[in-house]
Amino acid sequence: MDTKQRIHEIVTSHPVVLYMKGTPQFPQCGFSSNAVQLLKASGAKSLQTVNVLEDADIRQGIKEYANWPTIPQLYINGEFVGGSDIMKEMYQSGELQKLLEQGA
Repeated sequence: MDTKQRIHEIVTSHPVVLYMKGTPQFPQCGFSSNAVQLLKASGAKSLQTVNVLEDADIRQGIKEYANWPTIPQLYINGEFVGGSDIMKEMYQSGELQKLLEQGA
């Protein structure tokens, strides 16, 4: 299975997937830490995280998969939502909470 297929399998097999640097318990960058905090504050229950620092192919492949240059990246119900800044804006408007309530 190639990298793109592996990524697709993960984002479509879990309701909420966050590609991040580190783990929720030990994030390795401020943006990843903020993303986890926003998801927790928004009530995300079934959060699947992928530590991109453990796999160089995934780290590069996720940027190509969504055509998005930065990490973290959030996927809800198989759809790319955005990175840390977009998550923050969505949280402040209440949009992130609604999206998580609908299907995640």
